[in-house]
Amino acid sequence: MAASRWSGRVALVTGSSAGIGFAVTKQLAQLGMEVIGCARNIDKIKQLEEECKVSDIPGSVHALKCDVSKEDEILTMFAEIKEKYGGVDVCINNAGMGRDASLLEGNTEKWRQMLDLNVMGLCVCTKEAVKSMRERNVDDGHIFHMNSFSGHRIARGFPASNFYVATKFAVTALTEGLRQELREIHSHIRITSISPAKVDTEIGSRVSDKERADEIHRKFKPLEVNDISDAIVYALHAPTHVQVHDILLRGTEQPH
Repeated sequence: MAASRWSGRVALVTGSSAGIGFAVTKQLAQLGMEVIGCARNIDKIKQLEEECKVSDIPGSVHALKCDVSKEDEILTMFAEIKEKYGGVDVCINNAGMGRDASLLEGNTEKWRQMLDLNVMGLCVCTKEAVKSMRERNVDDGHIFHMNSFSGHRIARGFPASNFYVATKFAVTALTEGLRQELREIHSHIRITSISPAKVDTEIGSRVSDKERADEIHRKFKPLEVNDISDAIVYALHAPTHVQVHDILLRGTEQPH
């Protein structure tokens, strides 16, 4: 797929040190974008940064350390992006976490951690990204929210994941809310929610107990991280008058 419109443009990917975030960071660099990968641990992102310098990858990767659950660190990161790279044209809110914490017996600190990262961090990054775009008259920017199938339905039999599910339902509401606010100010910045079901990453064992996550994994082939990055690239390259609002993906063999 042609990447001429996005070649040389700046993308921010949060939570890019592993899993989906790492796959997205690499694929956008392969499309010629200047990709800023942020995470609390940036060792793996730095390795990708060096790989891009010595390979035929047309884009570049820049590692920035940031804990997206902390507003002051987000603001510092965006200030550095503005100083070094001008600003962002694409923001992919991928950072998120799941914790084993039911509504009746869950640890409130785990609830707070999920809320701060999955909801508050996403909102602050979105606000700052849109601000960056509007300051530079970027009217074709794109915001992505990494949502989940769990943001659209509550699966029975997984009480440990109920608070995590609530944070993803919030992401579904925030996607539509942002679309409406952007439309009200006559902006053509687009918003897309990506909602995967089971993906072959480590997060499943964090949301539920590892034994049960492994059992589910053995029953059917889950999605792979590149399936998700491909979906992002698809939405990114839709014609500018088309907003791909939400992409729901699940493995062909997944029962629910």
